[in-house]
Amino acid sequence: MNLNKKNELNILINLASSDSTIGDRESKLIHLIGKANGISREEVQQLIENPQPITQLSAMTSDEKFEHLYYLIQMMKMDGQVFKSEILFCENIAEKLGYKKSVVGELSAHIYSDPSITSDRDMLRKKAEKFIKS
Repeated sequence: MNLNKKNELNILINLASSDSTIGDRESKLIHLIGKANGISREEVQQLIENPQPITQLSAMTSDEKFEHLYYLIQMMKMDGQVFKSEILFCENIAEKLGYKKSVVGELSAHIYSDPSITSDRDMLRKKAEKFIKS
């Protein structure tokens, strides 16, 4: 099953708002991801204004789980400030994706807040695989 891109954006929106506000850089990244996935600016704005509760994540493929975790951590770092509530949210989602909580700390050292700076995804995927719960 492919993860619905609106559901993925919804989770990012929940993370972005976990510190009570969505900053400009966070909003821009959400809109950028939405646009890249064929979601109109108006639809993205509607999602931002009306975030939905997070739904079941267990049906995702391992590649979808990793990509989702990657964007989640990038979003956490987007505004240049990382709050405890954001870390806890990321760890909670990581667990729901089948990872140990500690994957967030390991990957965040290699994921940049600027989406134009790309990380070595293969290296990160291998690191993440070590944190899959058995």
